[in-house]
Order: sequence, then C-alpha cells, then structure tokens
Amino acid sequence: MTDEITIASGAKSGRLFDPTNSIATVDKMLDRFFETARVEAVYGSPVQNGDTMVIPSAEVFSGMGFGVGTGGALGKDTADQGIAGGGGGGGGGSVIARPVAAIVITPNSVRIEPIVDVTKIALAALTAVGFMIGMMARMKGKSVPRLRNS
Repeated sequence: MTDEITIASGAKSGRLFDPTNSIATVDKMLDRFFETARVEAVYGSPVQNGDTMVIPSAEVFSGMGFGVGTGGALGKDTADQGIAGGGGGGGGGSVIARPVAAIVITPNSVRIEPIVDVTKIALAALTAVGFMIGMMARMKGKSVPRLRNS
C-alpha cells in the first residue's frame, strides 16, 4: 500500500495523503490498549505450595489519546501541480499496574489478603499535612493590597 493516492479533478490532477496508514496505526494502538483489559492482566498465574494455592491480583489503570488529520489545497497558478495535501497523526498512552491482593485457597477456606503499600500511604499523608500547613499559613498571612484604577 502506498502513502499517496492520485486524484483527478477536471483538468488538474495531483496527490493527496492516504489516511489508510494512519487508521491502521490507530487500530494497532487500540488493539494493544484493549489487550491490557484482559483477565490475565488482573489475575496472575496460580502458585501451588502443598495444599495451598495463591492467586495474585492487581488493578490496572490505563489511559491514551491520539489524533489524525489530513488536508489538501488546490494550486492557484500554473506552476502548481494541481491538488496537494498532507496529513499526520500522533498519540500516546500509559498503563500502570499495581498489586492489590492475593487470593489464598486452602482445603478448608478461601481468603483474600490485601497488599498494603505503606510507602504510598505515608507519601499521601505527608502531602496532605503539607497542604494543610500551607493553607493555614496562607490564611494567617497578611492580605495582598489591591491595585486601584486611577
């Protein structure tokens, strides 16, 4: 498949950008994006140890964005080739996974053991305390004088 197609319009002819390649790229990106929503992305392979089986589980966050565009113009003087055009596209995304629990299966019971990230909790607490201290200092501080229109 080529990147350009030939267009004929009356006596003028030229080349325009073929959006098929851009659409194929977007299609591939969407396939990869939806692949992260599989059950295998959330639940890991079971691990057997004697009579106990452990199944790890995670939460998966994903986000993406993309855009494509094409355009064209007709030539206005005789030196122009006729119709000209171009296009392009771009995008990006991110997938973040973190463990949240382990499902423990024994002959007598099934239980869920949560995985607690102490570092994340400590950072969130420090951020909240810093924000509160900053707001209290701002509320106790002197007000900024306003400029008057002359």
